[in-house]
Amino acid sequence: MAGELRFLDILSALSRHKVDFVVVGGVAAILEGAPISTFDLDVVFHRTPENNARLVAALRELNASYKDPAGRHIVPDSSKLDSFNIHLLKTDLGPLDVLSRVGDDLFYEQLLDRSIDYEVEGLRLKVLNLETVIECKEIAGRDKDHAALPILRRTLELKRSAGD
Repeated sequence: MAGELRFLDILSALSRHKVDFVVVGGVAAILEGAPISTFDLDVVFHRTPENNARLVAALRELNASYKDPAGRHIVPDSSKLDSFNIHLLKTDLGPLDVLSRVGDDLFYEQLLDRSIDYEVEGLRLKVLNLETVIECKEIAGRDKDHAALPILRRTLELKRSAGD
């Protein structure tokens, strides 16, 4: 159903197609224990020709198209994935933001050292650690990021004090 948020199903499609990606943003913060909500799934993908092809296949399965104010139906392809850094997409399972980098030019390769391996419902995921989520939200500086920062910082404090 269009408009329904089914992040796990989106992640399943990406995983099924063997896309190399790291979960970032609000979903990463939630998996790290932050009591926040989010309305889209953000991932940073490994920008290689082989991975782009796998990502395009997954996006095709998800019936992805760009959010376009003019209402045009523009579908992502390898050329667009190579050309743009931010892909704001709508899918049949909910909004998906596909990014080539976050923060201060943290690409997939740099994010691997800042990620935690999670298993969620049988899916093996790389998830950005909470420290880096906070850093990226500080850099982004949007109102919604500023609103979430106190909760994210407190969650990090609690995780550290609990020895996580």
